This record gives sequence, C-alpha cells and structure tokens, in this order.
Amino acid sequence: MDQQRYEEEIDLLQLAKTLLKNWKWIAAATLICGVIAACISVFLITPLYQAKALMYVNNSEISLGNTKVSISASDLSAAQSLVDTYVVILRSRNTLNDVIEQTGVDYTYEQLLEMVSASSVNGTEIFQIVVTDADPEEAKLIANTIANLLPNKIASIIEGCSVRIVDSAVTPTKKSSPSNSKNTLIGLMVGFVASCGIIILLDLLDDVIHTEEDLTDNFDLPMLAAIPELLGSTSSNSYGYGYGDSDSNERRRNA
Repeated sequence: MDQQRYEEEIDLLQLAKTLLKNWKWIAAATLICGVIAACISVFLITPLYQAKALMYVNNSEISLGNTKVSISASDLSAAQSLVDTYVVILRSRNTLNDVIEQTGVDYTYEQLLEMVSASSVNGTEIFQIVVTDADPEEAKLIANTIANLLPNKIASIIEGCSVRIVDSAVTPTKKSSPSNSKNTLIGLMVGFVASCGIIILLDLLDDVIHTEEDLTDNFDLPMLAAIPELLGSTSSNSYGYGYGDSDSNERRRNA
C-alpha cells in the first residue's frame, strides 16, 4: 500500500515537472486565449443596456371575482403574491402588443417578451420593470410605456386595485453586458486549463523511453549497457575514440 502511494506521488511529481518544463507554452496559450476572448467581447458581441422603472402595488381591499381580499402593509407574502399576478399581466400578449403599437418598435410579441422582465424588489410591494435592449433610448421608451399602460391594464382585470409609478426609467449610460473583464478572465482560464490538459494528456500517452530514468523508474529494470554518442563529440574523454573529432578523422585518412 505504501509502495502504491509512493508511485502515485512520483507520478504527480512528474506531471508537475512536465508542466513546469512547458511553462512557456502554457503562458503563451493562456495569453492568446485571453486576447481572443477580449477581442470577441469588444468587437463581436453587441452591447446591451437595461432601463428600469419602479411600480408600487397599492394596498387596499380588492375584488377577485366575487372574493374580496384585504391586504395590509404588514402582509408581505400577500403583497408578493399580488406582485406575481401583476407581472403575469405585464408579460401577457395583450399588454405587450399594446406596447409595440404605442412605441412603434419593430418587434414581435415573442421578441419583446425576451427583452422584458419584472420582479419584486426584496420581497416588498414594489416591483421593478427591466427592459434589455441594444438601444438605450429604445429601452427607456419601452420601460416607460409599460409603466404608463400597466395601471389601466390591471384595473380593467382586477377590481379595486391600483399600481402607481414610483420611478420612471431613464436612459442607461452604462452597458449591462457583456463584461469585457469577465470574458477576458474566462478566456485566460480556458487557455490555462486547456494547455495544461493537452500537455498532461500528451505526456501520459507518450510511451517512448527518452532517458535512463524512464527505464529504471517506470519499468524497475536495471541498466545493463548504454550506447554512447559517437558523432558530434569534441571531448577527449568521449566514447568512440574521437570518431566525432574532425582532426582524428583527418589523421586516419592520411594514414
């Protein structure tokens, strides 16, 4: 068991040495992927903007058919339920088609539905309308049109209730997406992980014996003999009696 743990430790150490030996390739791949991700984020992805409007759900006694429901300010769960009902009305085909007609935007109901979202703010009686669009002015126009249409829409469906505008949408000045720094960081991480994975995979699939250590460590076999380098050696202590030495070769030809 100790021998198995020792071998696993040696394997991990060898992988770490392999990664360290190829650190230049890893650094280059990481940098290249980061630059590619940054270029894609800056030049190829359309920036989007979000315009937001706030609406307040009025607390009063309302009628849902023949049933009357009294909502108090402390009953946040009931207010949350009412907000969910209003959001459904907001995203209905009837409401959004009226928004398209009044604003004159060139969207279908399905396209506008993807752009509009609404939710309660921290579980309160205030809910937020968010419109995401590539055109900041258009995003503001759609958000404010929804905020103006919604009270009448809700009043015509649910008796005794009202919705009021807390804050109208303004033209967004900062894009909501994409995040260039985040995308660049993701690219760097992908480049680092991918390059390390490829290097480790190639090392694990490499079954060629490159050094004496590969033979003794991986196969636990003793070294019986070694073939010295005969060419390219200029040292007088080299094997092969100077076969790689040009002066020695010249003397043998003259003899």
